[in-house]
Amino acid sequence: MPHNKILILFIVLLSVACRADYPSAVAEQVVTQAQATSQAETAYQKRLSDVWVEGEGEVTKILADDNKGSRHQRFLVKMGNGKTLLFAHNVDLAPRLDALQIGDFVTFRGEYVYNPKGGVIHWTHRDPQGAHEAGWIKHKGNLYQ
Repeated sequence: MPHNKILILFIVLLSVACRADYPSAVAEQVVTQAQATSQAETAYQKRLSDVWVEGEGEVTKILADDNKGSRHQRFLVKMGNGKTLLFAHNVDLAPRLDALQIGDFVTFRGEYVYNPKGGVIHWTHRDPQGAHEAGWIKHKGNLYQ
């Protein structure tokens, strides 16, 4: 077996062995951008809601806050597949992204909800009661949850 194949096999085995030592919550599968885009696209095409996705995209528009009920910071993010997602980030439960600007990139984990325009991402924060999965937004090296 050539040396490069042995090296690749060693790296794969080492990564599997290292992951086996982590608790299951930490060893959760890391979703690549292509997979996240595919998940959001599949959810959109099938008109699914309440689907957890991770991904990244470019902020294309900053909207006025939604102040009815819990306050939500709203902005649009264009994904790699060209679809635009509306973000509804609860600023009563998580810090506001004060420095957010058009053209910035964000990485996120949140719950996708279908709508005909592309979808909404919410639950980008922790649940204070601990009954719901937690999401987050990363922007310029800061984690908002």
